[in-house]
Formats: sequence, structure tokens, C-alpha cells
Amino acid sequence: MNQNNFEQIKVKAKEIFEKQKIVYCPFFKTNIVLNSDGFNHLQFKGNRMPRNLDEQILKLTLLPKALQVIKNSGTLQEYRKGIEKIGKVGRDGFCKTKNTEYWAFHAIVGKDHLRKIVVITKKTGDSQIIFWSVMPHRKFNNQKLYEDGIEDF
Repeated sequence: MNQNNFEQIKVKAKEIFEKQKIVYCPFFKTNIVLNSDGFNHLQFKGNRMPRNLDEQILKLTLLPKALQVIKNSGTLQEYRKGIEKIGKVGRDGFCKTKNTEYWAFHAIVGKDHLRKIVVITKKTGDSQIIFWSVMPHRKFNNQKLYEDGIEDF
């Protein structure tokens, strides 16, 4: 995969975020927001370090499938709640925190090449629920994240 192909995939994903700002989720009985936080998380890790190129391509390519999963989600597979740091550490060494919730929906997607993916939604404090991430349902230990032709499934 060359840089031009990556840029095309990135532009296509960005267009999806700009055209479709919300997706209705039957599980929550409300809309899930597509915003820059979710788009950035597809490209960067929590510490703002860029994901490797193959991982970015995988996540950006899975985006349309992830939105379909949200539109059809009626059953929750995973839930996590905790307190997370928000923003930067202040001069006093303290950082603001907020309650944060994550919901994960698992689904089998594709036609010829069935794959199981996990779609993550997130709510921080009293904000709206947002699309956060998508990934293959498998452990990442020493496994290749990207497969040629993944956009075909």
C-alpha cells in the first residue's frame, strides 16, 4: 500500500464523518455522534502517538462496516466504566477527570470473507455518546493487522 492509496482511504473516511454526523443506534434508542474525537482515534493512540500505517488503513477501511453495526445493534457485548483524565496536567500536577463509559458491539460482517469486528462507542461525562473505534475481534499479539483486499469484504 503506498501513501497515495492511504490518503484516498483517509479522504473517503473523512467524507463519511462529514456527511453523516449522526447514526441512530437501536440499543441506545438515540443517535451516536461522529465527531473529530472518533476520527482522530482511528489514526492515533490514546497518547496521541500515530498508529502504524497498516493499523490506520484497517480502522479507516472498516468504518463503513462499523456504522452498519451501530445501525443494527440491539445487543451489547461489552461495557466498561471508569474515571479518565481529561486534558493536560496542570502546573499543580493535577489533571481534570470525568466519568467515562465504553460500549462494545461485536458483529460478523462481510459477504465472501466473513470477519468478526468490534465497534466501540464512548461517553465522557454528560456528553453525547460518540463513535470511538472499530477493530477486528482478535488479539493483536504478533498478528498482522492488515490484509490485502480487506476493503473487498
